[in-house]
Parts: sequence; structure tokens; C-alpha cells
Amino acid sequence: MSKFSKIVEAPAGSKSILQGNAAFALGVVHAGYHAADGYPGTPSTEVIDKSLAFVQDKIQVGWSVSEAVAVGVGVGHAIAGFDTVITMKIPGVFQAGDNISSAAFYNSDAGALVFFVASDYIPSSTQHLVDPRYFFASIRLPVLEPLNHQEMYEVAAAAADISRKFNTPVVVLASGSLTHSEGLVVSGEQRIIKPRELPPDLRDWMCMPNFARKNYDIVNVNRIPSIEKWSETTELAKETEGSEDWGIITCGINDIICKEAFQLAGLNPPMLSLGLTYPVPSETIKRFANRIKGKVFVIEDGYRFLWERVKLLGIDAIGKEETSNITDWTPGKVLEFLSGHIDFPYKFESKRIDIAPVPRPPGICPGCSYRALALAIQKLKRKKKIYASFGDIGCSTLLYFFNALDTILCMGASDSLRQGFVMSRPEMAGNVISIIGDSTECHSGLDSTRNAVFRNVPGVKIILDNRITAMTGGQVAPSSENNLASQGHGFNLIRAIKAEGGRTVVVDGYNYEEVETELKKALELAEQGTYTTMVVEGPCIHQVESEDTVRQVAFDYEECVNCGLCNVCTGIELDENKKPSFTVLCTDCGEGQQVCMQVCPIEHAIFEVGEKEKQPLSLPPELKEIISTDAVSVDKDSLPETLRVAVRGIGGQGNLFFGKALSEVALRTPYIDTHIVKGDTHGMAQLGGPVISVFSCGKVYSPILAPHSVDVLVAMEINEILRPEFLDLLKPGGTIILNEFMALPPNTKKADYPAFDKIRNNLEGYKVINRDLYKAAEEIGDKKGRAANVIALGLLSVIEPFSQIPVGIWVNSIISISPNDFAKSANYIAFTKGRSLINN
Repeated sequence: MSKFSKIVEAPAGSKSILQGNAAFALGVVHAGYHAADGYPGTPSTEVIDKSLAFVQDKIQVGWSVSEAVAVGVGVGHAIAGFDTVITMKIPGVFQAGDNISSAAFYNSDAGALVFFVASDYIPSSTQHLVDPRYFFASIRLPVLEPLNHQEMYEVAAAAADISRKFNTPVVVLASGSLTHSEGLVVSGEQRIIKPRELPPDLRDWMCMPNFARKNYDIVNVNRIPSIEKWSETTELAKETEGSEDWGIITCGINDIICKEAFQLAGLNPPMLSLGLTYPVPSETIKRFANRIKGKVFVIEDGYRFLWERVKLLGIDAIGKEETSNITDWTPGKVLEFLSGHIDFPYKFESKRIDIAPVPRPPGICPGCSYRALALAIQKLKRKKKIYASFGDIGCSTLLYFFNALDTILCMGASDSLRQGFVMSRPEMAGNVISIIGDSTECHSGLDSTRNAVFRNVPGVKIILDNRITAMTGGQVAPSSENNLASQGHGFNLIRAIKAEGGRTVVVDGYNYEEVETELKKALELAEQGTYTTMVVEGPCIHQVESEDTVRQVAFDYEECVNCGLCNVCTGIELDENKKPSFTVLCTDCGEGQQVCMQVCPIEHAIFEVGEKEKQPLSLPPELKEIISTDAVSVDKDSLPETLRVAVRGIGGQGNLFFGKALSEVALRTPYIDTHIVKGDTHGMAQLGGPVISVFSCGKVYSPILAPHSVDVLVAMEINEILRPEFLDLLKPGGTIILNEFMALPPNTKKADYPAFDKIRNNLEGYKVINRDLYKAAEEIGDKKGRAANVIALGLLSVIEPFSQIPVGIWVNSIISISPNDFAKSANYIAFTKGRSLINN
């Protein structure tokens, strides 16, 4: 039984630390939904992928090829009488805009229809910052914005009830900072909802113009006023008493962000926190504003949707300026904003360091099957054979950082862009290309493929087929070999592309010579009027068996001429003399031929280890007997009121383990009766880019931490301590754990990297514990450094105030989240090693 299944079956009143997406998914199951559909899109994916997919005995679950298709499927479920949720991110709303806006005005009896939309106003993995509430309001859809992780669970039932009560689709607009962070959630009772009976016929579900006019009038005159009146009697607006003479009107996640800020600054304003932002509960807002003697402020993500509605009620509220760039709030931003309007004692000065961190853009993973193509395009661009590369959404977007991709628009639009460009400049048909991933081709790219044939536009379209929806975590796609959804039909991407027409060629993504040769040929044929679809095949490296990612190559330094041409991924780094060496990130190109060997101009300078025993391969640590301890308790009075830690590193270092382990620790202490929150970076930043993980427990609120609130900062890579605002999080007297590890970003010279001594000198005045955690991992037999994060956790456990938690609780927690006996033993060894480092 999966972990999520166990949580689903746990009795009412059970406490779990859940990601916001998982909390919503749990609410969906407990609310009695019958179906869930969607398209993977960070930060909404895990509602289905990591949660509902594991309880298909309770709910019908599946991925559709696009958001528009998923909405159509969801409406079909609802017409059949089934309560249904459709998941997506904000760009998916507009991809499915026609379907959503048409469905919005249906008002006959049906199953509940809920659109779960995750926002990304930072953004971390989204191409725009559009506030969709204006669109939802224009099509008269009620919008719920959950305030915290508990409401992420409860909002599923509330949305279904509203949908059935008022015969309307409902939008749950959840902040990505909630969906991708975790918090303590208390479960309720499961309920069983019977599907609605089918009507005699479906003629009410029609949107011809005369029906559209009638439905619009009904929805406009009846639905929205009825929901607004009803909302005045519900708990969708929560008022918090306060002692200040000024007040806050807020919505969504900003309820807990404001509370985090006010706790730090010692402020106690009255607050009105809205879980329903369309329609707004007008009378509730007016009553609240009338009780405030001083100024009223509106704090909201996105643009100024809520502020505009408050102003329309005749309330002189203060919100963001029209040209404000604030789309997402942090505790620090809230306090800075308020300080411009009112006086309060809290003052904050940012710590300034004279060293700028090296840029660390996300990149394709070490061993990615896209690398050979990227190098081939680079080479052809240098030779002026390729002028531009039109790109798409997904992992292929990251080829931008290889100078192998120039521009993107949206899902599926890469070849449409190329076609328009070529139709305007036909003489350049052989000088431009388009690039798209396999799942994106299935999403909406096939339309462009068909259009190129239909419009007879010559050129080259490249499909990077890694057989998965990789960017969002490896969800099944129509092109996947293990696509259970297509059993009995057997969708085949290559056959589908060939059926569209044009020339189709398939190449091995790990064969650099084949990729370059076929790309050159396709470009030459484009000049003669041919349209070619070139499919570059190779599995996502994260879907490859771990034994195939152990490095099997080494450098022969007697043959190497230090030309630097092998420096094509983060699995290799060069010293100041261009002498190469493999890093712990090397994955041996998985199942494919190592690309570094293919681009090396000197035969045998890079060789397979089986030929010459030059470098030992990574060996597993020597196992010890699994240590189990009795249950350990700790008195509440011996613990601090709060604990907070923030960890920075780079994607692939296992930073997420910190929060997972610390959550288990907190659940075994009296903090379980307060609150536990953790947050992590998700999306493109995971792919070799900067990653931050935060954890807090006790009297805490938000996964986004306030300045001067963190007890310990951990930097798993030395350059990451320099990231803006990271040092500002540390409270006076706090501690920094600094890992003496350097990972050069692609195309970065070692001379451009800040020297460790210079970084250390700039941290003078801080309490810094610097250790080489990868060297410590090697000392216990872990030559790939996979245990460095567990070693850091062991070191953290002996640093105040975390040392106040008994070691037995730490050990039991780590063992409980280790998946097998080997992992339990290895993690125990690493944790013990970390604790010993305090004396070094």
C-alpha cells in the first residue's frame, strides 16, 4: 500500500505533513469525488501524479494529452453525473480557455465540476505572470483561494458543494507556494457522494448562440448574486482580531505570509482573510472596514483584482501601485510595503557582501539525451549554418543555455513560429529549425506539424523523444513505452508523425555523428523545399536504472591535451589549466554512448575503465547492522518556541531530504501539537539550478520565511551562500553550515568562480562551520557523495537549537524514511559521520 493510500485510510483526526497538492488530493478523495483528469504542469502536477494515481480503486484518474482535452473529459464526467476535478497551471487555463469559458455557462444539474489551478507568480516554471481572476470573473466562475495547508484539504469539499448547489463549475486557485510546500494537516471524515441521475436527454448542454444568450443571462442574474449572498453566511471569510488601529484585507496564502511577518515584527493588526475572491462577500468586507479606525491595506498575489473590488465598495483601501512589480508577497515585502504608510518599530537592513554569486541557470541533466543535439546545433550556429532555433516549453527550453535555442512562445508553438518566419523569409528555410519535446508534440505540437504539411512550408522540425513528460517529474505521455492509458490502442508517435506527411527520420540521441549528419542533411533538403521531422530518441536519464548511471570512463592524462572540448556537462569540470576531471554528478550518459568521448579529439584520452584501471568506481559503503532505538520522548519545555532552518544547494544534491527528515523529527516531538511547515524549490530550478529548502516548526505560519528568523543556514555548495536575501534570513547569533564543495555551472571558467577564502572572509562576524561533506562521504565509502545531505543532517543535529532534540528521535526519523535495509544502514552511517564532524 502506498504512503498516500495509508493517509487516505487513516482515521479522522489523523495528523500528516502533506504537500499542498497532496492535501488537496486527500480532500478530493475524502469529499467523495468520482473522477480526476488533467495535464502535468508545475506546480499542479502532484495532485494526480504523487497522490490520486495511487488510489484508483476509489477514483477514476488519468492524464489527458492537453489541458483543453482534460477539460472536455471533465465536462463529460460531470454531464454523466460524476463529481470531477481537472488540474492545471495558469498557462493551461488559457490553453483550455475556449472549453472552460463555454462550460462556465452550463447551468443544468450535473456532477460537481472543479478546476484546480496552481499559480506561479514568482515565477519558477511558468512563462508569464497573468492574473487569471479577471478571466474567471468575466465568465462568471466562482474562485476559491485556500489560505493554508489545512484549507488545501478542506477546499475540495467546499468547491464540490458549491458546484452542485449552484450548478456551476468552480475554480480553486491555489498559490504555487502552497501547492509545493508542506504543512501539518488534520484529516476529517470520508464521505460518499452518489453520482447524479442522468437526465432524460442532454439537450440542455448546448451552446448555440440562442442558448448562449439565455445561459449568460441566467448565470449573470442568478448564479453570482446567489453565491455572494450565500458567502456572507459561510466561513470563507475569516476575521482575526487585533490591537492595531489599521487593518489588513488579504486572500489566499497571504494570510499566513502576513502572520509570519507580523509575528517577527511584533505587530497585531486585525485581518480579514478571504477564501472566496469572486464574488467577494461585500457586506462582510464593508463591516470589517467600518470597524478599522486607521488605514486599510489589501495584500494579494497577482495584480490588483481584490483591491479593485474593495474600492468599488466605496472603501478607501491601499493596495499595490498600478505599476508595482510585486506579484508574490514575502514577509519581508509585506513589512517593507507597510513601512511606507505607517510607523512601527521593526527595521531591517539587508546584509551586503562584496562578492556576486556566479549565475547558475538550470541546465539539462548530466547524461541527458539532448546533449549531442545541443552540441551539433552549437557547431552549426558557429559556422553560420543555423540562424535561429525556435523552441518550446519543457526540458528542451534549457537548450537556450547551450546557445542551441533562441526563442519560445508557448506549448506546441515552436514550429508555428518557424513556419511564420519562413513564410516571410522563404530564403531562410534551410537556416532555421524548431525544437519540441515528445509530450509537448502530443499536447499541441502535432497541430503545427500538420500545418507545415498543409501550408507546404519547408524546413526542419526536431522532436526530442525521451518517452516521458520529463520536466514535471516523469509523468506518462502518449509517447511513453509503458503508457497504460493506450493499452488496446497502442498510440505510436512516429507513426502519427509519418501519417501527417512530410519526411520523417529517427536518430539515436547519444550518437553525436548521426545527429549532426542527419541535421545537416535535413537543412540541405529544406533549401530544396522539403519539410523534415527529425525525431531524436533517448530515454530521460531519470528513468534509467541506477546501475547504468555509474561512471565507466576515466581520463588518461598522458593522452589528454587539455583542449577543454570535453567540458560539455556538469559531470566534468576544468581546472585553471583546462585539465578535466569527472565530478560526482556524472551519470555515464546512462544507456547511451558517452558524449564526452565522442567530442574528444584525442583517441583514448577518455577511455572505458574496463580497458585501463586508472580510476576506481564508486563503491557502496560498508554496511552495519541496522540500529533501532526505543521510542524517545522530549519535554515541551526543553524545546524552543520555534525552529527554523534554510538549505541552499543545486538541483541534484538531494536537498529535499532535509525537509523530509526534519518533518519526521518534528512529528516525534511536542511540535506536532503546534505547526510544522516546509517549502522547497520545484520546477526548472531543480535541473542543476539554485535550490532552496526551508523548514520550520512551533509557532510558525508560512513556508516563506521572514528575514532574521532562521536558526541555521546550510549551504551545500559554497557559491550558494551568496544568493540574494539568503544571509538575510539568519537571526542574530545563528549558525551557518558551509559545505566546502564547488560545482562549476556550464560554460563557467574556474577563474570566474569566487575563491573559498574570499567567501569565508566575507562571512566574518558570523558563526560558520565549514566542512567538506563530500570528502566525509568518501571516507565512509560513498565516492559519488550521495550521502552528503545525510551527513549535513547529522552535523545539524549537534548544533543549537536543534541539538536539544534527543539523538534517538533523529535516528528513528531517518530510519523511518529510508526505503530498505541498505538505505537504513547507509543513512545511519552517514548521520553518525555528520555528528562527528562537529569536533573536526
